[in-house]
Amino acid sequence: MNKERLNPLNDFAFQKAMGEKGDEVQLIAFLNAVLKRTGKDHIESVEILEDKDLPAAVVGGKAGKLDVLAKLADNTRVNIEVQIANQYNMERRSLDYWAWHYAKGIGAGEDYSQLPAVIGINILDFGYIRLEEFHTSFHIYEDRHKDYMLTDALELHFLDMVKFRKQPEKDIGRNALHRWLVYFDKHSPINLIEEVLSMDPAIQEMQKKIDWINGDPTLLRSYLKYEKAVSDEITRINGARLEERLEIAAKMKKRGLPLDQIAEDTGLTVEEITRL
Repeated sequence: MNKERLNPLNDFAFQKAMGEKGDEVQLIAFLNAVLKRTGKDHIESVEILEDKDLPAAVVGGKAGKLDVLAKLADNTRVNIEVQIANQYNMERRSLDYWAWHYAKGIGAGEDYSQLPAVIGINILDFGYIRLEEFHTSFHIYEDRHKDYMLTDALELHFLDMVKFRKQPEKDIGRNALHRWLVYFDKHSPINLIEEVLSMDPAIQEMQKKIDWINGDPTLLRSYLKYEKAVSDEITRINGARLEERLEIAAKMKKRGLPLDQIAEDTGLTVEEITRL
């Protein structure tokens, strides 16, 4: 890694390095690291699907493309999505993607029992799930009998990079998921990245694809285009959120509420509120 390290969670880089034919080694290893949490049998083979285009209706009126879509030996579909910018809709977005995959599972006239299970894995570079764990998973359970699962057809995982980053200890020696998240984290020290690479052949395979992108001017331009798009989106969202908080603070100030209370409720500083 002599050149500047590329961000593996860049949409373009992740799709190229994890979601194309030939990426089965790293995809299988990553899926086994994630799905171990829900007791899935060890995955030995996977088919990477290339029909990843989403209809506009699924993504709010805009054309979209899934990051990684695969099929397991038992016909289970797995969708992996990376989200860097928090658009405050992740759980509904995940359900929308799940519903689209699930509905596509059978053709007209076929038996509903043939519908495959669908697993969604979301890698988030922002805090979202209000639980302590960096890895959470969800199924459908009965309201009064929390141990009774209706079906395993729906399974959603959330990997919170922010929470993982704050973990004081990274067990890269024994925990494969820790190794993957250390590798994915653009803030990981280079010596730690090199240590992870030295001990995990599957991550080495992904790094080869990343190096390929870094060495190809055309691919690198596409990578940088995605980086700029994410930066612009984060700026837009943060600007909108700030404007909303300023409007709320102005209304609270007009009602005569104490400045320190307004600051606590909105996250603004007293100085910012005073200038309103």
